[in-house]
Amino acid sequence: MAKDFALMEDSNRSSNPSIHEVSDPSRRIILRGGLGALAGGFLAPLSAVGGAAVLVGCATNHMASGPLMGFKSVAVSTADTITVPEGYTVQVIAPWGDPVGMSSHNHAFKEDASNTAAEQEAQLGMHHDGIHYYAQEGSKRGLLAMNHEYVDHGLLFTDGMANWSAEKVRKSQAAHGVSIIEVEDKAGKWEVVNPSRFARRITANTRTELSGPAAGHDMLKTAADPAGRVVLGTLNNCASGITPWGTYLTSEENFIFYFNGGDKLSDHERRWGLRKGGSGYRWHEHDARFDATKTPNEPNRFGWIVEIDPRNPNATPIKRTAMGRGAHEGATVAVTKDNRAVVYMGEDARFEYIYKFVSRDAIKPGGAAANAALLDHGTLYVAKFNSDGKGQWIALTHGQGPLNAANGFADQGEVLIKARQASDLLGATKMDRPEWIDIDKQGWVYATLTNNSNRGGDKQPGVDAANPRVNNTQGNIIRWKEDGDFHGATFAWNHFVLAGDPSLERSDAKGNIKGDMFSCPDGLWVDGRGLMWIQCDMSTSAMGKGDLKNFGNNMMLAADVNTGEVRRFMVGPAGCEVTGATETPDGKTMFINIQHPGEPANERSDPKNPRAVSNWPDKKPNGRPRSATVVIRKADGGVIGT
Repeated sequence: MAKDFALMEDSNRSSNPSIHEVSDPSRRIILRGGLGALAGGFLAPLSAVGGAAVLVGCATNHMASGPLMGFKSVAVSTADTITVPEGYTVQVIAPWGDPVGMSSHNHAFKEDASNTAAEQEAQLGMHHDGIHYYAQEGSKRGLLAMNHEYVDHGLLFTDGMANWSAEKVRKSQAAHGVSIIEVEDKAGKWEVVNPSRFARRITANTRTELSGPAAGHDMLKTAADPAGRVVLGTLNNCASGITPWGTYLTSEENFIFYFNGGDKLSDHERRWGLRKGGSGYRWHEHDARFDATKTPNEPNRFGWIVEIDPRNPNATPIKRTAMGRGAHEGATVAVTKDNRAVVYMGEDARFEYIYKFVSRDAIKPGGAAANAALLDHGTLYVAKFNSDGKGQWIALTHGQGPLNAANGFADQGEVLIKARQASDLLGATKMDRPEWIDIDKQGWVYATLTNNSNRGGDKQPGVDAANPRVNNTQGNIIRWKEDGDFHGATFAWNHFVLAGDPSLERSDAKGNIKGDMFSCPDGLWVDGRGLMWIQCDMSTSAMGKGDLKNFGNNMMLAADVNTGEVRRFMVGPAGCEVTGATETPDGKTMFINIQHPGEPANERSDPKNPRAVSNWPDKKPNGRPRSATVVIRKADGGVIGT
């Protein structure tokens, strides 16, 4: 998410050392600029690194012979449409405001945005993000679990934020969270099943439970919940993950912007970016939960990874505190050789950190019920990237090193609630907005670093080996390989790509493709064949200007991690972010999400002219732009990407 208001969260003022004095960033770069082939010499020294056990990134098991990429890349575009390669088709399903399929609450979307809060609670939320397909009948019928990150009040209401009221707050809260829908392929066209016994909305007011070491902690107790174990809702749900036992992991990213802070903030509140007035949502004016001057512990109850069982509509969502609190961007699960779960997480804020959680116990057969407490026990680690291409994972464990009462950590619960402060003390590497993470078939773990225009600025951290660009407006993708197994304490790392550089677009002097340019990598997903999909999130406030003037709309690209080649596969409509990717098990249907189409440069739509930038996907003269899920297929019925 590249919203300007989100980037205001720049609260890391720790003195963790920068390693630029001793590093040579160019030594760690595999691909440069707009992307080129892999430099084989960089890979050779790392080829002996031990690695993968099992990756849990998708449910696909399809195989296809030949090269990973068999499509011709598409051109940069600023059109208000979706562009895909020749031979591919696009279908739009499940836009914001359509019914999710709960039989007793079947309210159609109203083009003037006059749907009530109660109706919105049974409709798909706004601004789709992370997504996953859970097969019910193989590749023909399944469930889609998807996140709804935030809202645009200029689109959500007929008159925007005028006449602000408790009803508007409730509708805004209802448009957040997660949707579970059932989808079916009927005669070559995907449809939302309505009604469906699986259909469900989880919103900012849905009962959720806290579990793990921080559950019941004094910092999580409120007057409404004196036990500190039940929270209403989840919000700002960005990237997602899946587990081997069949559940869905959703992350709570920029949660702090929903809260109003006081005139005098504590050190803890400042470190988490709380500020007076919040960041424009104004929920606190009609919901005291979001006024930290009245409920100071309520912000501590957000920022967790939330586990949801999509196949059980009666299951309570669980906030897993053992994995730490943060402005999380997803949770990618790998499995060690001894069958333990390892969950990788980024924190999408400037100068924040990359984490992994290693479960104490092995995964048991029996699905969600048998592993109901697996993510409540284990060790949380934070990453330190050294200048020599090596790195280590440092445990956030109470009583180890500086994590003691003298430094403000009374117990393990406080370490997890204050994961940022703990990571500051441990000397972790400050990153350029680490977002989505995924793992290739060779065991390399990749993380997108979307951008950080503050890198190297006045009184800001300078460049280091892992973050080598001053004023990093373009972003990059870093990768590492664990020593021995996914739970390893050390790793080797390098840069997979530094984004940008339009001079490398398309081909060399002989016409051979070197790689298509892109900027601000965000979404990242490795499919069943090992092809890596990269999704972009240039902020509309910067799009088409300065370093971003030649990049067109946000896009999705495919990367062959074996050769380093990158091809542009899709360009989205005007003002959108391309995000979230999943496939059916046969690899022949891809679902992606288009978020905030029509977003203007100020990132807040004018309710008097909501179609100023786009009216995708409905294309009605009086229609509003709507986030939606897109189905992509090959016209010949083949596997996506071949």
